[in-house]
Amino acid sequence: MKIKFLILKLTREKYINRWIIFFIDLFFSVSSTITSLALISYILDRDYSNHTIFKVFLISSICSIVCFFICKTYKGVIRHSAFTETGRIAMASSLKVAIILPIFSLMTEAFSFRCFLLGSVIDFFLTFFILTIFRAFLITVYTFMVSSITSRKDKLLIFGHEKSSPALLNDSFLRENSAYQVEGILRFGPRVSMRMAAYNVFFVSNQAEFNRLVNHYNVKAILFTDYKVVKEESERLVRFCEKKKIRMLILPSIDELQGGKMQLRTLPEVRIEDLLGRDEICINMTEIANSLKGKVVLVTGAAGSIGSELCRQLCHFSLKQLVLFDSAETPMHNIRLELEEKFPDVEFTPVMGDIRMIHRVESIYQRFRPQIVFHAAAYKHVPLMEENPCEAVHTNVYGTRNVADMAVKYAVDKFIMISTDKAVNPTNVMGASKRLAEMYVQSLSIAISKGKHSGKTRFITTRFGNVLGSNGSVIPRFREQLAKGGPLTVTHPEIIRYFMTIPEACRLVLEAAFMGKGNEIFVFDMGTPVKIADLAYRMIELAGLVPG
Repeated sequence: MKIKFLILKLTREKYINRWIIFFIDLFFSVSSTITSLALISYILDRDYSNHTIFKVFLISSICSIVCFFICKTYKGVIRHSAFTETGRIAMASSLKVAIILPIFSLMTEAFSFRCFLLGSVIDFFLTFFILTIFRAFLITVYTFMVSSITSRKDKLLIFGHEKSSPALLNDSFLRENSAYQVEGILRFGPRVSMRMAAYNVFFVSNQAEFNRLVNHYNVKAILFTDYKVVKEESERLVRFCEKKKIRMLILPSIDELQGGKMQLRTLPEVRIEDLLGRDEICINMTEIANSLKGKVVLVTGAAGSIGSELCRQLCHFSLKQLVLFDSAETPMHNIRLELEEKFPDVEFTPVMGDIRMIHRVESIYQRFRPQIVFHAAAYKHVPLMEENPCEAVHTNVYGTRNVADMAVKYAVDKFIMISTDKAVNPTNVMGASKRLAEMYVQSLSIAISKGKHSGKTRFITTRFGNVLGSNGSVIPRFREQLAKGGPLTVTHPEIIRYFMTIPEACRLVLEAAFMGKGNEIFVFDMGTPVKIADLAYRMIELAGLVPG
């Protein structure tokens, strides 16, 4: 029990003290030089005095210390050592021999040129191989100890592109940071015997081969290396996993890890959003970042699903100040805590208030003097607005007018209104109220451009359809119904909708803000429409259940 506790303690240590490694390397290096001297003595049949041996010991110690400090061989975390580390060791060994040779020639006459040459070759190879083998031994022992402790973890297979997988193949990366034990790499194609790094590569071609593989190794999860891989394999590997009830996980992006959004120990599962039937639209965020750098930005509806994601993305752009404006207390408190944790260096101010209150809106413009405004505040639930049309008009029309008028009065550079595709030939109160808001903003923009109204604000309107996972969208509703055991309700089996993810929608809003010159309405390309019934079926399968 004590031995197991000691092993557990050792494996939890982040690294061995670098000075311990330094002195071990020094011991091996000096021992290599003394061993070289002994071999020379034996090969050339020469005897060396104790004084000469001591001199060799002293010179080797000094030269080794100098070389290790120059090459910094002792600073690397050994369990993360890669092939490049052997190059550093080879450099240190070569430098040591190169320094020792002229010193010996100056300080002693006991060695001939033949001794120098033979001794330097033996010393180099001994030092290089012993230091390399020492590191390989430590890695092997560490791997064995960790494997003996983590053998109870659930087994996992990694699936990804050949270019993306090697980043994961550092033998200790996932082992230390995940609740899973990596069993190997998964590929599609005819069976070939091969390995990548420390892992076996398994090949499957169909459902039956996949089932045999996961049964044989008791695999509980598949790890996709990125979102693109999930979309490409949504009709093959995802289906295999759904039928076999295998968990599907996605490796967080570097941005998510650095932003503190994700811990590797709780790898996120594949969501229905990841199976969106098209590639996400790629946008050059560098130009957008340059246009927003050093600006004061106001976001209305900042606590909502779109507004909060806008705030998250804006926090990456080195703003002078970000102002969050919303009337929902608890969501505002939540987004405040999130931004404080993830972006401690960003200056942002949460402000409670209602866009329908003109004096409150003006006080915010007067206090913060925003240069760019993203207007996301709105009532958007169609059935509720049908039942409460006065509130739809009051918020979506009069509220927008208040925010727009104050933007003109306080010389805002750009005003980006977030609208909806339901404003196109509206058939419901919500869509009609948003279209009225669009018309007001456009009229104000045209009046300013023609000189009929004083001001410099450029108004830009953006329209998009259903956003996956946003408040009130079909996905959260289906998730709630699944949690209750079903059924999932669909209005009509043939209904289709266009979808995009929340982060994608917000990136497109930022792109419109950058591109817009004023008076435009940007209509986003939503891709291929998706049947709501098909979406429901996929969600049921992802939950490990059987439709029908």
